[in-house]
Amino acid sequence: MANYRYVTQKVNEEIRVREARPEDAARVMELLVQTAAWLRSMGSSQWGALLEGNDYHHTEDAVRRGDVFVFEREEELAGVVMLLRQPSAWDLDLWGGEGHEGAVYVHRLAVSRLYRGRQLGRDMLAWVRSGIRFGGQDRIRLDCIADNPVLNDFYTRMGFAHRGVSEGGFCKYELLLPERTPDLL
Repeated sequence: MANYRYVTQKVNEEIRVREARPEDAARVMELLVQTAAWLRSMGSSQWGALLEGNDYHHTEDAVRRGDVFVFEREEELAGVVMLLRQPSAWDLDLWGGEGHEGAVYVHRLAVSRLYRGRQLGRDMLAWVRSGIRFGGQDRIRLDCIADNPVLNDFYTRMGFAHRGVSEGGFCKYELLLPERTPDLL
């Protein structure tokens, strides 16, 4: 049983979101690898391990756990995001030992190149902020490689506070959510 509830599954006029199912895993991975290849073509090493077959976020396992959400226009995959309710080893290393109990971790937010220029990444992150609720959630955390100024600027424009740079060169961002009454959880 899912320990979340949708506030809305409508992301914008075209796009709907749902929890990924096991049969979605292959196309989710295909989108992530395509995104990694695009990032590399733009000069970024972000997600480069995916191009060598290494998925440090164990996406297929995350799909089975219900931690991956697909964004679709009709049945066409437009985007994907992983929302971890428990910190991964990566998150524990990056963030240290504090503040994990109320956090949801955003990983692998990716938009199909077919949807480039439509502000879908913005709409997806806005949905993460307000379109889904997890019991006990009071913050959203994410990270990105420090040498991607466009992405770092995007996260601050979306309301995330910069919480420092890790020794490995990753910027940490956090958004504290307003208190919610129990009936909203």
